[in-house]
Amino acid sequence: MTTATSAQSARSPSSERMSTGIPGLDDIFGGGLTPQRVYLVEGTPGTGKTTLGLQFLLDGLKRGESGLYITLSETADELKAVAATHGWTLDGLAIHELASDGDLDLDSQQSVFHPSEVELNETTRNVMNEVDSLKPVRVVFDSMSEMRLLAQNPLRYRRQILALKQFFASRACTVLLLDDKSSSTSDQHLHSIAHGVISLEQIAKEFGKERRRVNILKMRGIRFRGGFHDYALDTGGIVMYPRLVASEHMRDFTPAISPTGADSFDALLGGGLARGTNTLMVGPSGIGKTTLSVRCLLAALDRGEKASFYLFDEGLGTFFARNKSLGMDLRPYADSGQLRIIHIDPAELSPGEFAQMLRDAVEQHGVRFIVIDSLNAYLQAMPGEQYLTLQMHELLSYLNQQGVTTVLVLGQHGLIGEVRSDVDLSYLSDTTVLLRFFEANGLLRRALTVIKSRTATHALTIHELQLSHEGVRIGAPLEGFEGVLTGLPTYRGVTPMMTTNADVTS
Repeated sequence: MTTATSAQSARSPSSERMSTGIPGLDDIFGGGLTPQRVYLVEGTPGTGKTTLGLQFLLDGLKRGESGLYITLSETADELKAVAATHGWTLDGLAIHELASDGDLDLDSQQSVFHPSEVELNETTRNVMNEVDSLKPVRVVFDSMSEMRLLAQNPLRYRRQILALKQFFASRACTVLLLDDKSSSTSDQHLHSIAHGVISLEQIAKEFGKERRRVNILKMRGIRFRGGFHDYALDTGGIVMYPRLVASEHMRDFTPAISPTGADSFDALLGGGLARGTNTLMVGPSGIGKTTLSVRCLLAALDRGEKASFYLFDEGLGTFFARNKSLGMDLRPYADSGQLRIIHIDPAELSPGEFAQMLRDAVEQHGVRFIVIDSLNAYLQAMPGEQYLTLQMHELLSYLNQQGVTTVLVLGQHGLIGEVRSDVDLSYLSDTTVLLRFFEANGLLRRALTVIKSRTATHALTIHELQLSHEGVRIGAPLEGFEGVLTGLPTYRGVTPMMTTNADVTS
């Protein structure tokens, strides 16, 4: 029996998937890779190809599968240094350097080694000998750009790649070919030969952290989630954030309407906030959107629900102090773990990472009430995101299907008169609460109205809103005014204004 035949019989093909070592990537593939196939991982330098290859091999070692890293572009010491930055050790992993010192002609006058000076046939033969000697289950070949230089012409290059593919198939190896996309055009030879193509991208932003994303260009024989998926490359390796598809996360829950903790606000809403819906608080800066959201949050905490507050705009110290001054102390809930307050730097965030944070809160921590304050910072952090509204649609649909009550805060430009928004998300909301400043009797006042509700019959009246040490106060309908929402009303009646005192906040 030949070596190839014995290897094939020892590892016969199976319908089971092979993990890549990256859970998010396995999720994109619907379970992992088809074993005993050749895959192409392409991306410019810095996208994380080497890290992905090492994670793939180290995952195999944990499962008792031998691994081989064949490198033409990096030394073993460099690979070990990369692994050390992630807290990994490469003990037990075979590393073969095709450009090692032993391959150099010490008698030559050349001081710099160049891949094109090595015969392609000799390089290919060294690869085959190493695989036959070690009989690895997983192989990473780094990189194809060196092979392209050795081949000198496309025909010879394609024949060598086909020969390698057939050789790896006869040895029952699962192979990742790494390519740095150094050719001026896309390498269609590799694309057509490989069983699957994983494309890694790195996008530099004018301000803030660079963004990385993956796109599966091709994957034969399996159903995968297409489109771009964000990922992070940090200490510990690559973390993938699969694109959220709300229809994949259906969940049964019992619909119910819960009070907000302010009886007058409940009356305007038609009873309160419904489970599995989202409420949009819209208004200019300083109008009380966050305070109204915290009032609803506090009622959920008092009911025993777990909650998360995603804070983009305000510092934690200011947030806690201001709410305590309004009679809403959140620290006891945060200290007990019932409330998770996450302060987010929008310059360091990608849409996929944010969506994964919310998924983890719901699925791992049992959160049933979420506040996002505010959408403005989230939107501004990602200029040029053409499909951000669609991403928000998927995110809110997912939260609704999980039975989560969501409150969104959206600030508007301007204080009095014409007020504008960065983006119109009102069509995504189940309930929309509009807040406006207006002037009356020489004082700046606040007005509140519910302009939309998909779950209850809501009031259509406009009311004065006050924020004090007693919390949220809502007055009688402003029936004596016209044009309150414009900020410049006309008084035509006898509606009394709410009493102001020193406790009223500015």
